[in-house]
This record gives sequence, structure tokens and C-alpha cells, in this order.
Amino acid sequence: MIRFGQVLGVRPERLAEYRRHHAAIWPEIAAAIRAAGISNYSIFQHGGQLFAYYEYVGPPAEYAARMAALAAAPRMREWWDLMEPMQVPRADRAPGTWWTDMEEVFHLD
Repeated sequence: MIRFGQVLGVRPERLAEYRRHHAAIWPEIAAAIRAAGISNYSIFQHGGQLFAYYEYVGPPAEYAARMAALAAAPRMREWWDLMEPMQVPRADRAPGTWWTDMEEVFHLD
């Protein structure tokens, strides 16, 4: 299992809408996330920032392929087209990414 933390801005005037959509996530999107090997997925919000945490439980060698399959899942582009105008990507994100990956510095089970 690999743990991931990511950050992304959220437009304050769109936060209520963002929350509403995530409270009723489309079944196809939830199924695609699970099929990609993602579990224990949470998004937190504070002060204009979103913090996402998830665990990838599939084989490490398959991670990139599973994320590509997730991106190509039915309705995923539609979901992203709905979410992206509510979000503000950070300037320090890696090229070609939307969320900024974080480095884990501590973990306790």
C-alpha cells in the first residue's frame, strides 16, 4: 500500500457547490476510483485549500497504468470538467499534473 497526500486550491465562492457534488459523487466515478486500486480516499478543506489523502492498494508496478485507466474511465472527463472550474491549481505542481503531490514526513499506525 502506498499513501498519497495532495493539495489544490478551491475557489471560496464555489466551495459549497464543490461539497455538494462530492456529497453525491456519481456511482461511475466512485466505482472507477475503487477499480484503480484507490481506497481510504478523503478530501479535506481549510482556508481555500483542499487536501486529499488516499491509499493505493494495487501492485506498485501497475500504478501509472491504473491512473491512466482511471483518467479514461467513462464519465471521468465529465466529472473533471465539472470540478476544475471550482479549483485553483498551485504554481508549484509538477508539469502535467493538476493536484500538487506532497511528501510524507511522518506516519504512525
